[in-house]
Amino acid sequence: MSIQRVGVLGAGQMGAGIAQVAAMSGYDVVMTDISEAQLERAKAGMEKSLSKLVAKERISAADKDAALSRLTLSTEMSSHAEADIVVEAVTEHEPLKMELLQQLDEVLGPDAILASNTSSISITRLAAVTQRAERFIGMHFMNPVPIMKLVEVIRGLETSDATFEATRELAEAMGKTVVVAQDFPGFIVNRVLIPMLNEAVYALYEGVASAEDIDAAMKLGTNQPMGPLTLADFIGLDTVLAIAQVLHEGLGDSKYRPCPLLRQYVDAGRLGRKVGRGFFDYRT
Repeated sequence: MSIQRVGVLGAGQMGAGIAQVAAMSGYDVVMTDISEAQLERAKAGMEKSLSKLVAKERISAADKDAALSRLTLSTEMSSHAEADIVVEAVTEHEPLKMELLQQLDEVLGPDAILASNTSSISITRLAAVTQRAERFIGMHFMNPVPIMKLVEVIRGLETSDATFEATRELAEAMGKTVVVAQDFPGFIVNRVLIPMLNEAVYALYEGVASAEDIDAAMKLGTNQPMGPLTLADFIGLDTVLAIAQVLHEGLGDSKYRPCPLLRQYVDAGRLGRKVGRGFFDYRT
């Protein structure tokens, strides 16, 4: 199965990153979103990111122009009709993903692969709402996509060997290291990461230490480049909560219960860096 044309559904931070890396790797890319303004923001972000790589002499100006020339933006789902694979990268909300995946399934050619960038939701369950379960797979990129080398590839119950091999080859052609995860809630990274972030929130909630001291302790005590509360802010507290809920509901163990303080921050709209305020204030 040869992949030449890559589609990306969703022009948020993850979708834009996936589109950028695919275009830089020589693939023709169509990125769609319901918001034309979001598409333009995503393209501007890509141009800025690529310009930084040119300034650091990691790519040439010609490479930047070539990558951007391979990118097509559209608000129409039908723009994916000729894609060999489409990666869904919308917000981590299962009903929304299912609705859009059903629409994509109707648009794509019979041999096209449908992949989800979900960070925690069952690939088997998502695949079941389409008519191509054997050509459905999880392809979980890490954030920020142009920098992080890892991609988790997750097979659903019906995913075919051909789909798996084509997806792995695509990820490797995009310069990524592939790890294979079974279809369990949270897969590998978030099965380990989200409980750690949630426990850091509990430490703050219970008054163990201040947010600053919790992050300093974990950075200096465990050699992490970013403290857990800062990382939660970077990911987005709504996303952290959504994944924590998937773990709690999917695994049925009270140890995964989201911290009440995390819920309170999300209810208050303090979602992290993307809105200027989470556990830390980014407005100044």
